[in-house]
Amino acid sequence: MNPLAKELNDILIKSNPYTYEMLSDVGKELYFPKGILTQSAEAKEKANKFNATIGMASEKGEVMHFSSVMSMISGLKADETISYAPSYGIMSLRKAWKDSIIDKNPTLKGKDISIPVVTNAITHGLAVVSEMWVNPGDAIIIPDMMWGNYRMIFEVRRSAKIVQHPLFDADCRLNLKAFEECVAREAGKREKVIVLLNFPNNPTGYSITREEGDRIADILTKTARSGKNVIAVTDDAYFGLFYEEEVMKESIFSLLADRDPRLMAIKLDGATKEIYVWGLRVGCITYGTVVNGPSRPFYEALEKKTAGDVRGTISNASHLSQTIVLNSLESDIFPKERDEKFALMKNRAMELKEVLKDPKYAKVWDMYPFNSGYFMCIRVKTVDAEALRIHLLDKYGVGLISLGKTDLRIAFSCIEKEDIRELFDLIYRGIQDLTK
Repeated sequence: MNPLAKELNDILIKSNPYTYEMLSDVGKELYFPKGILTQSAEAKEKANKFNATIGMASEKGEVMHFSSVMSMISGLKADETISYAPSYGIMSLRKAWKDSIIDKNPTLKGKDISIPVVTNAITHGLAVVSEMWVNPGDAIIIPDMMWGNYRMIFEVRRSAKIVQHPLFDADCRLNLKAFEECVAREAGKREKVIVLLNFPNNPTGYSITREEGDRIADILTKTARSGKNVIAVTDDAYFGLFYEEEVMKESIFSLLADRDPRLMAIKLDGATKEIYVWGLRVGCITYGTVVNGPSRPFYEALEKKTAGDVRGTISNASHLSQTIVLNSLESDIFPKERDEKFALMKNRAMELKEVLKDPKYAKVWDMYPFNSGYFMCIRVKTVDAEALRIHLLDKYGVGLISLGKTDLRIAFSCIEKEDIRELFDLIYRGIQDLTK
């Protein structure tokens, strides 16, 4: 084992030995190299005459560039856009994002959490988490209604096993009994339980109430206090898009971050959906648990391992993207823009709910609960969902996503409010076509 990895592991063991136990074999070996990167950082601070350390080209005191490139990046400098960013992410963005997490999740105030490490959006963040915390053969507890890419990330790339439980019961209510039974069953088989929590949920658009959040937190805390190590990964891709009063307006990460030393909460979020910059690919990984003694050395050790994984895969997330996100967060008009787009999304969701009150629809499909996010799902009663999807696409030019034999996912995020009724009337007509 590299001495730097051992040094980080020793810090973790001293502050919280259970965290060290939870790491994958790869996670235990990870470290942040001190070689070229450290020497370049030292040179950047002290080399005031010549700095010949880093693999970038410079010209006349600034990063070498084409004017054809920089002319398309109005108002930004080359050294904040096209130069390398740290593998951790830009520190100013990391601190600003941490502040925003605490501001959006008041329950976190006074709790110690890590400084976020920047990833190439949440998909890359999940891949980093899988490498750091998941061994081949580990089980990942996820509901039956889930984002399909989890299988690629955890099963294909890490040879883990996805264990599913029903998200809803027969009455279309959150099935916490099934969740609790699944967690207990897996805890009985192994020493480490990994749970992935995705609210607002993709594909259903369902978010939990505070009561449901407390119940989930209690279930995982009980499991940890029974002597099992618990990793709770919160995929908060659609955080903030909460449309109804009863919805919990915080991430469940805020309820888990200081529950028990055997419970490690890992928050995955980012600018992708929160500020509508899908292609910029800026995400973050943040940790929260109970630490013995000062928390900063402990979290710094985890941040170094995380940045080491980033360094060993993509080197760093886009500097340009990070700068744009940071400038947006610090803009005077950011709150106004955020509120305007939220109102637009909420109006679409509310219109959808109103349209679906039409009794004719109840004859051909059931609606899964939704109260947030980008999506909602229907369960068709009389035809095959995939056959309906193809028919709608071929005859009416309507594109939807089929999930198994009965379910269709509709992304109302990309449908104008005034077009929602026509969309569902076309789905209804397609069902009638196939029924005839």
